This record gives sequence, structure tokens and C-alpha cells, in this order.
Amino acid sequence: MFFDIHAHVCRYPYPLPDGRPAFATPEQLLRRHDELGIERAVLLPLVSPDIWMPQSVGEIIEIAHHSGGRFIPFCNLDPRVLSNASDAPLGYLLRYYRGLGCRGIGEVMPNLEIRDARVQNLFRHAEEVGFPLIFDLTGCLNSGYGLYDEPGLPQLEASLARFPRLVFLGHGPAYWAEIARLASPTERYGYPRRPVEEEGVVPRLMRTYPNLWGDLSAASGANALQRDRAYHQGTAWAWLLGPFAIAHYRVYGRASTAWSYLEPLADHLADYGMGTISEIFDGDPPHQARGAIAQAWSVAEVLRAYRTLEEALLKEQAIAAKEPGI
Repeated sequence: MFFDIHAHVCRYPYPLPDGRPAFATPEQLLRRHDELGIERAVLLPLVSPDIWMPQSVGEIIEIAHHSGGRFIPFCNLDPRVLSNASDAPLGYLLRYYRGLGCRGIGEVMPNLEIRDARVQNLFRHAEEVGFPLIFDLTGCLNSGYGLYDEPGLPQLEASLARFPRLVFLGHGPAYWAEIARLASPTERYGYPRRPVEEEGVVPRLMRTYPNLWGDLSAASGANALQRDRAYHQGTAWAWLLGPFAIAHYRVYGRASTAWSYLEPLADHLADYGMGTISEIFDGDPPHQARGAIAQAWSVAEVLRAYRTLEEALLKEQAIAAKEPGI
């Protein structure tokens, strides 16, 4: 079953300046989902006025109610709603919408800093209600839409630590640009095309904070996947050598042969991070090490394979000593 976790619809789409409708109607989106084999979708109301016409959460709930279960409604609140203050009682509204069937909040996209006290207040109430939160991130402040953070995403990281029970789903150009180390801060404004040569802050944050997820919708998510192809296809991942050696031993029963696949890594232990193993290697000779110089999963999986094969290798050597020719 395929889910679209990020969809926008309008019962009566308003025109853009060029005459095109701003969004699809529910019927148009369902037809498109049928063509693509998508069975259900999350509908996200747009309530902040930075660029789009504000939309009623009630409209989204009603559309979902009449979709035969195809649409799942999220609610949304602009953090400036009610009193434009950092202590606005947003929780009662979120609980109200939860009672009407909403399953989360988003797409949160006012052009405010993440550390803005009003945004932090929204995060706090969303965490208390138990809603996941989809947000759009931008590299521009006082222009366009989306929450703002600096390069390196320090405000996002502080919020991930402050609200550990709030599931954040990151989205937008400034978010997915940091799947790789930035060559320039301007990469956050669009869709960088260069290959991922070294991981950026987003993968690190995802490993560090289990409450950070990724929303791969739209052009920013597609670009992250497309530019990352070379990083995952053609690159040699060191951690896979451990499972490969163990699998080889289990299939063919020769611990010495499986062990031989791990031995070349001994020469690498003094290359970069002393006594550790890099993240990735070039697939072609001379197999230059790249990425993080001390990758935990590279070390863990290779060490696990060493320990698994060590006992089998000792038994194999003992048998060989008793029975020459084996």
C-alpha cells in the first residue's frame, strides 16, 4: 500500500496570477492517485498567509469525511493565531481537531524563525496533544514562506532536543539541501544538483534524534533522492562487508575464506581515523576512502563479523592441524 503523506487540495481552487488553479480539487487528486496506485493520502491545510490564501481546517476535514477513507486529515495552526503571543492556548484547538479526526499538524510554514517563541509554543502544544508535525524549511527570512533556520540547522536541533516526544517531518529546499555538506549557503535556496560527496547535517540529525523524520514530497525531496544516487549506487559501503563475510561463511562453510574478505581493512585502520573504519569507499581501485572517517556502523558490523568468524576459524584451524590436506 502506498501513502502520499503530503497533499493539498481545495474544493474551489483559486486562480494564480497566470490563471492556473493554485491546487487540485479532491476529485482531480483521487484520479491522479488512482493512476499512480496510491491508496491513501494525508491532506494538509495551508493556514499561514505568507504566500497562499489561508484555508479552513474544516474544509479539509469535510473533504476527508466524504472520501471513503482515501484522505486522512491533518489540522494546522499559524503560531500567531488567537493572541500572537508565546503563551497562546493552542492546545484546546488541537484537541478539538483531534476529536474531529485529525491525525497530525501541518504543513507548518509561516516565515518565522524556528526559535521564535510563538513557534516553540506551537511545538509544545503539538507534543502535548501527541500530533506529528510536518514543517517546511526555508533559507530566507522575511521573504516567501517556511520556517527559517541557519545553515547547519542549529535551531531545529535545539527543538528536537527540547521536544523529544514530538515527531518532526522535515520538508523543503533548505531542509533537503543539507542531506550533503553545503558547498555554499546559497544551496539552501534551491535544488543543488551536484552529487552527495559527504553527508550533511540532516543524516546526522536523523541518526541522533529518533523524533526527526523526512518528508520526501515535491521537488526538494525528489532532488535529494536524485542527487544522492551516486552516493548509494556505485559507492562501496564498508558496513556491508561484515554481513557479506558472515553470509559467505554460512553458505560455503569456509571460515578462512570469509575471514580473508575482512583482512584488507587492517591496512585501512591507520589511514584516517586511527583504529577505525571510514563510511564509504570508491567502488573502483584504488578504493579511496570517503565520507566520515570514523563511521560507527562500519566498525560495528566488521567487528561483529570478526567475532562471529573467530571461533569458527579456530575450529577450522584445529581440524586442519589434525588432518593434513584439509
